[in-house]
Amino acid sequence: MTFASMADRNAIENEMVWEDRNLPHSVWAQLSQTAATHGSRNAVTFQMFSGDNDPFETLTWAQLQGKVAQTANLFRELGIGSDDVVAFLLPNAMETVLSYLGGAVAGIVNPINPLLDADQIGAILRETNAKVLVTLKAFPKTDVAQKAAEAVDLAPNVKTVVEVDLLRYITGIKKFIVPLIRPKIKVNHGANIIDFNKSIAKQPTTLKFDDPKEDRVAAFFHTGGTTGMPKVAQHRNSGIIYNAWLGDKLLFEETDVQICPLPLFHVFATIVCMGASLSSGAHIVFPTPQGYRGEGVFDNFWKLIERHKVSFMITVPTAMSALMQRPVNADISSLRLAFCGSAPLPLELYKKFEAAAGVTICEGYGLTEATCLVSINPPEGEKKVGSIGCPFPYTHVRIIDPATQRDMPTGDIGEICVASPGVYDNHTYTEAAKNKDLFYPGEDSPLGDDVQYLRTGDLGRIDDDGYLWITGRAKDLIIRGGHNIDPAEIEEALAGHAQVAFAGAIGQPDAHAGEVPAVFVELTDGATVTVEELMAYAKEHIHERAAYPKHFEIMDELPKTAVGKIFKPDLRRSAITRVYNAALDKAGVGVQVTAVLEDKKLGLVAHVTKTGDATDEQVRAVLGAFTRPWVWAA
Repeated sequence: MTFASMADRNAIENEMVWEDRNLPHSVWAQLSQTAATHGSRNAVTFQMFSGDNDPFETLTWAQLQGKVAQTANLFRELGIGSDDVVAFLLPNAMETVLSYLGGAVAGIVNPINPLLDADQIGAILRETNAKVLVTLKAFPKTDVAQKAAEAVDLAPNVKTVVEVDLLRYITGIKKFIVPLIRPKIKVNHGANIIDFNKSIAKQPTTLKFDDPKEDRVAAFFHTGGTTGMPKVAQHRNSGIIYNAWLGDKLLFEETDVQICPLPLFHVFATIVCMGASLSSGAHIVFPTPQGYRGEGVFDNFWKLIERHKVSFMITVPTAMSALMQRPVNADISSLRLAFCGSAPLPLELYKKFEAAAGVTICEGYGLTEATCLVSINPPEGEKKVGSIGCPFPYTHVRIIDPATQRDMPTGDIGEICVASPGVYDNHTYTEAAKNKDLFYPGEDSPLGDDVQYLRTGDLGRIDDDGYLWITGRAKDLIIRGGHNIDPAEIEEALAGHAQVAFAGAIGQPDAHAGEVPAVFVELTDGATVTVEELMAYAKEHIHERAAYPKHFEIMDELPKTAVGKIFKPDLRRSAITRVYNAALDKAGVGVQVTAVLEDKKLGLVAHVTKTGDATDEQVRAVLGAFTRPWVWAA
């Protein structure tokens, strides 16, 4: 059925209520159904290196089902029941796919970002009470194995470490060199260590246990990324299947090939992309362990499209910007659609990409807390660039005024709140306290008063055609002397400059106004624009005087998450450090900010160290003028 407008979306939903759709009850049931229908077709491809002649490994759907059964059987043998957790800390590889699917079949799978610090990884392992961790065997040019060993030492609940050796993907002389230069890892923990591939090879290719029929939590995904303790969101089988069904119903056929250079610890790659293939039978390709971050991926990307006859590419704005700085040097006639998520897409970048690649771009929106998908610019309908499109069937969006908890009129900005089969009412996070005030009751909603609406924390509006627009993050609002400034207004203005690739606006501390706008920009290759010229451009294109940037900074590269979002906490740390140290220097107080760390209750806290004689009173007299707290460094 076509999906070109809100009318089409409503027609799909009106076919029947969600509960009446005859869908698989679990990840294993979905995989079994697809393997029975498309068993001989290619399912998953992993290519270790990015060259268009480099070797790759492919599993058919029948082969994938057998490997997933072996992996799930191993986890059960290691003590993983339906309510137990198997975590993985891995770059992309075929074993990562098997760990994700096998973990969800055997128990609860918990993907973890390998870019986190060891103490944060350990904290997640403790929070989820993981019994098994799948991770890398020590390998050159990566510290994943080292961090895993340190993290397990901090999480005594982990009883078994299952190691994946990337050596099996290496050929030629490198295969003989790697064992000679393999890093030596100091292991202090008492967990048993086994080899992934040798261990699953001993298992049968059919499940040795019954797949539970009742709906249950099948995955834990942590949110946030590089500081503090990330929250852990719970995903039920029903939410995972809902996302998979959307990919099958609205986007993919079994003849499609999607390329997904995004990390498999993130919901975009697993729940959305892998899930869409899992339901539709479409072939999915994962290039290099680091995806877009992998060596040569951007340079070879168009050739990879040609090689694998890709019809659907998964991307983010930062990747699109990098690709537009390289020629389209391959036959990409197979490519018909690009799905872009993670951050708003600037209009000029949209135009450049569409002109260069000759492909339609669909912007979408999702979040970990909703088991991901919420909306999309209709694949066959009008693309409103900058919007995040129409809500998916069975997803209901309300724009609510946080002050009154009432719906905002069409076109007015409020908090985006979502109800869908992917939302786990009042149980979004593993830590019960974090679910407090996370939902609004469905008062006056078409779904009834008993339905809960997840507060996304995003600010947005719905236009007359039903398209959803994100205008910023509620917590990102810059509050200048009691005046609310949406950072999106500043960022959108600067995105129109031809030499600006990306812009991130934050509120930096100010002793008088509380916060004032500060802007950090990343320029396009070869750009020559100066800070003074950008400041003049900003003042010309920002309509609100209060939103004029007080500070402007050009960076070689803005800090970004693994899926390409600008990571604003790092920008805030930089601003706090700069502003506080300038104030301390001006006052002649012998103290400097040496770190800005996140506290679970206080948020970002400046840690200060003496550089001379200074007292608490002197520091308090200077830094007490700002709203962000400070403490003496340990």
